[in-house]
Amino acid sequence: MNGNKNRESLSAAVFHIALALADGPKHGYGIMQDVERQTDGALKLGPGTLYGTLKRMLADDLVEEAGEEDRRRYYRLTTLGLETARAEAERLSSLVQEAHLKKLLRTPRPAL
Repeated sequence: MNGNKNRESLSAAVFHIALALADGPKHGYGIMQDVERQTDGALKLGPGTLYGTLKRMLADDLVEEAGEEDRRRYYRLTTLGLETARAEAERLSSLVQEAHLKKLLRTPRPAL
């Protein structure tokens, strides 16, 4: 994954995990809580999904282990992970802008 405009979009799980880690390292349970909060409970990552996704993200150099405390392993975004998350956020923002132009959303367009 190189963050260019031609790449495929990230899965929901990968993007939400990256979003959870954007403000600093977290352990698995902290990531699960943050994702649930981000989505108002619409997306609940179970341990299998979370750790399977983190394993793929580790292999793709999107996250790295940030240490261990009280038997909890912490993860953080790598530079590539942050760049990839930013590119995905920009892609999604463009889609939302297009949805506003086509009057698909009932809420007014938020100020940037």
